Amino acid sequence: MEEGSDAQLEEKQEQIPDEFSSENSHSEENKKKQYDELKDRFLRLAADFDNYKKRTDKDMAQRVRYAVESFSLDMLEVMDNFERALKVENLNLQEGLEQIHKLFCSVLERHGVRSFESVGKSFNPSEHDAIAYVPSNSENGIVIDEVCKGYLMNDKVIRCAKVAVSKGKENE
Repeated sequence: MEEGSDAQLEEKQEQIPDEFSSENSHSEENKKKQYDELKDRFLRLAADFDNYKKRTDKDMAQRVRYAVESFSLDMLEVMDNFERALKVENLNLQEGLEQIHKLFCSVLERHGVRSFESVGKSFNPSEHDAIAYVPSNSENGIVIDEVCKGYLMNDKVIRCAKVAVSKGKENE
């Protein structure tokens, strides 16, 4: 019996490594499949993300273009009125120009652009460009004259006001 059992034991020992090696090859194949699937998913996600970026960039460019187009159409309405006023040869020209000015201001306001007051306020370099520093009866650093208006767009300064600033009373 011992001889038979020894032969069976040897046979079983030879089978064990074969079973492990076939399991190892199966697990390597499974790992390779999983790797290939994950790699494929990654490449698809990367491509989808790239397409998303391109699509959003294109959408943003279109929005900007259409915003400028809308503003341009509104400005053309003002231009038409200026051209009509230039053709008129009568004394009511001043009244016509005032109406065009009101229209122009309302178009700017519709697009978030508005002027701001500067005279009588303290000089602020983020809102004002000082073009003169002159003696006056006002305190030093107070804006006393506005040569060119400043404008805000949605609470952001888009053009600083060109102003004259007081340097106070000059000693005589």
